[in-house]
Amino acid sequence: MPVWNSFLIAFTALLPLINPLGSSLVFLGLVGQVPSGVYRALARKIAINNIIFLCIFELLGSAILHFFGISLPIVQVSGGLVIAAIGWGVLNAKDSQALADTKKEEAQLGSEQALRGSDYALVNLQEKAFYPFTFPVTSGPGTLVVLLTLSARFSGDHGTAALLAHLGLFLAILVLSAAVYFCYAYAARITKAIPPATAHGIMRVMGFILLCIGVQISWNGIAFLLRSVFHPHP
Repeated sequence: MPVWNSFLIAFTALLPLINPLGSSLVFLGLVGQVPSGVYRALARKIAINNIIFLCIFELLGSAILHFFGISLPIVQVSGGLVIAAIGWGVLNAKDSQALADTKKEEAQLGSEQALRGSDYALVNLQEKAFYPFTFPVTSGPGTLVVLLTLSARFSGDHGTAALLAHLGLFLAILVLSAAVYFCYAYAARITKAIPPATAHGIMRVMGFILLCIGVQISWNGIAFLLRSVFHPHP
């Protein structure tokens, strides 16, 4: 599989799950009001953590499945159901409730952080750079399921094709992590530039795409299992 093809597949599958723009709204609500330099420094650390975290799962994906004796079709069925459930939840979330929750978090955390110096705030927040900012805010369980599925699928190729496929997956991780950095670093500006109604509309579209991706992944696994039942190999 060429690098470009695997990149497009991985980027399209992971974008609605990582969702840098939508995650930046959650990130801003959790961090609160801090100097712009703190946003940038924390965003850089989260982006680096995200690359390392996802690359580890990319490299060890097939080994993890083999260790637990889990076949790829089972991962596709169960993982697709999880992804579809997440997408359904995003698609049907109430706008007023989502906005109220964000404002509540901003009021609770932002007022506290605003009173702190930038150095202290940065040290305090960097302790949370991996959990919860990298996992699960940026890359949650759904992202790991898709990554394991893609890694196992690309490992099914042979020789140079497998290496190129994994290279495309790695490039997708880099591009998405770079998008995470910019969205997180300038989260305050983004929320001012994008009206709440537009942001919720984007989330609805992302939720629908996520639902479709989950159904497609599950169907791929179900189709393989059905073939194995009705047309078993001799």
